[in-house]
Amino acid sequence: MTVQRQRDTLVWGIILIVFGGIFLLHNLDIEVWDSLSRLWPLILIVWGGWKLYLGLKERSEKPSE
Repeated sequence: MTVQRQRDTLVWGIILIVFGGIFLLHNLDIEVWDSLSRLWPLILIVWGGWKLYLGLKERSEKPSE
């Protein structure tokens, strides 16, 4: 359970940093939302690939019964 909690904390930390960076760039008059609105499917693809990788890794680490 500790590993899952550390992973969750890491994920939320990364999410907060990304959102903070987006808002900072927006405040500096750098158009982030336009690029983000076009690239959001790429974010979903990367996220899905990452989840798939973690699932396969976890499955291979499970001892066979």
